[in-house]
Amino acid sequence: MGRIRILSDNVANKIAAGEVVERPASVVKELLENSLDAGSTEVRIDAENAGRRLLRIADNGSGMLRDDALLAFERHATSKLSDVKDLLAIATLGFRGEALPSIASVSRLLLETRSSDEQTGTAVELAGGKLLRCDELARPIGTTISVRDLFFNVPARKKFLRSDQTELAHVGSLVTHYSLAHPDKRFELYHEGRELLHVTPVSTLKERAFQVFGSSTFDDLVDLEPRTRELRLPPPYVPHAQHQEQTEPREPETAEFRIEGLVSGPHVQKLNRNSIFLFVNGRLIRDKLLMHAISAAFHNLMPPGCYPFALLFLNCDSGEVDVNVHPAKTEVRFRHGSFVHDFMRDTIRETLMQHRPVSAIPLPPESPMPLREGSRSFLPQAAGTLPFSEFSRMLDSQVIELPSDLTLTAPNQEAMLPEVELVTPRIAVEPAVAVEPPPRVEGREPFTKRIPDTHGSLPHLSPEWERVDTLAALPDLRPLGQLHESFIIAAGRDGLWIIDQHVAHERILFEQVLRQRAAGRMEVQQLLMPIVLQLSAGQQFEYSRIADELNSTGFETEPFGQRTLAVKAAPAGLHSGDIEKVLFEILEIAEKELRSATLDEIRRDLAATIACRAAIKINTRLEPTKVEWLLRSLASCEYPMTCPHGRPIALRYSTKDILRSFHRI
Repeated sequence: MGRIRILSDNVANKIAAGEVVERPASVVKELLENSLDAGSTEVRIDAENAGRRLLRIADNGSGMLRDDALLAFERHATSKLSDVKDLLAIATLGFRGEALPSIASVSRLLLETRSSDEQTGTAVELAGGKLLRCDELARPIGTTISVRDLFFNVPARKKFLRSDQTELAHVGSLVTHYSLAHPDKRFELYHEGRELLHVTPVSTLKERAFQVFGSSTFDDLVDLEPRTRELRLPPPYVPHAQHQEQTEPREPETAEFRIEGLVSGPHVQKLNRNSIFLFVNGRLIRDKLLMHAISAAFHNLMPPGCYPFALLFLNCDSGEVDVNVHPAKTEVRFRHGSFVHDFMRDTIRETLMQHRPVSAIPLPPESPMPLREGSRSFLPQAAGTLPFSEFSRMLDSQVIELPSDLTLTAPNQEAMLPEVELVTPRIAVEPAVAVEPPPRVEGREPFTKRIPDTHGSLPHLSPEWERVDTLAALPDLRPLGQLHESFIIAAGRDGLWIIDQHVAHERILFEQVLRQRAAGRMEVQQLLMPIVLQLSAGQQFEYSRIADELNSTGFETEPFGQRTLAVKAAPAGLHSGDIEKVLFEILEIAEKELRSATLDEIRRDLAATIACRAAIKINTRLEPTKVEWLLRSLASCEYPMTCPHGRPIALRYSTKDILRSFHRI
């Protein structure tokens, strides 16, 4: 007897369930996508025990006929494909026909549905993939699927589930993702009767983002207006024998790509990719190509290891993307990947260059912060807020020590404060001038009109003082002076500005080096005596790979013996004492980073290193003319938001925040 045999349907369904159903969130994903494909406008998800005990998804979609409700639990049964050619242009979220039979094989499932073509609905109940009953019932149009006791017959799979908090977080994240992709629909998520998400239909993506994330994230987002780019495709192949019959030349076909969404400015820095939401033709995906495009767009705008907030939608012809490359349909493959990558990178870069979002100085909380119990310090940071820049991190990390003779007590007791003698200076008072009272009017009681004390007003404020400005205000700044000979204080039409002079000059020099490098006109300084550097074996290998780029950036180097390098010239602006440090910094970049980086990224890293060493240092006094030149040059930069290493250049204390701090608004 042979060893090869055909697996039973029960075993095959459980194997398929292992690929499709990984955790409760996988069940929600498959059923939620089916609801959206059915044209639902309202979807409600109820969960118990983080989905282990119960997952119920109810929608108001088109529903199913009785025969279709039974046939849906057969393997590879689907209403979305009819021919193999349909795989080349999939426009629906689901298409495999594996979701329902796979889920039913590892749970107790109840399907209740009704189509508009029938007067009564259908209830189909299965347990472990076996049909228990099929009855008629009265219900509205739509579908409700209840999944109970997930993995009850596969205990090995059940042991791999995480805690309730983790599994519920995955479910909540998934529903949140799809609610962002469909702002015109209603989504509700409840866990054991407690509401976790409830969003109503809105007209724009920004309104849905406000519903989900609130005003704190909404204020930091830049609108990525819809942009379209066409790719001209080569004409289809025509055999040589048919060329003679072809009278008119065929125009090459075009493929259209469209990108829109929301993206944060460089001052919003996340520590992981969890705040990046990517959708391709409405499908939630995780794609390395698009992730790299986003990282490339923020290259030299954010520190390494930091990520922005991004909510991006890429729409294209169905034939340009293959969604049938992963069992869970979470990965895609593009026919023209490099084109898509460059399109997304350029769109984000151009949007940031156009809007130039500015970092705001973090404000203290409106209500007094309580003292930290059991210590003598408190942190001036609002609960739940994150620092947006290096400067704000410095502020947030400061711990203010209280006087040593101050005793902390319970809230209902009095603190023992040291006695303080108040000395009031003598003030000379002029004799008061007698003022006659107002004349009495018959039939009325005398009164005195009370004029509210406004403490002065600001009549010179522009009508646009309330608007949130961007770095477009840099040309109008008026320098006031320096703080600690490191930060430039300037006044603008929209508030007070603090500018880091080192990183501002670093950004100016960085873009200057890139422009000179592109034009082939690098300013070079010849050295009187060559600098000889001793290299390690790894540094020698790195030098051999980037020697041409070094010479194109202004260095003139050549090998000088075994693992020895002679430097005859360097970019203008570098101090002689920094040339050796700059070269070693460049050569000591990790080999992995250099191999994974593109040629453009390597050029930018070289320019960033040169600019950092040549820029004005902190603790340097600047003449007024130098300060004005620095502000004018910064205003003319393409990306004046951050330095090449991702640190913010300017912080703004807006007029609105100033007035709010003084209780004038």
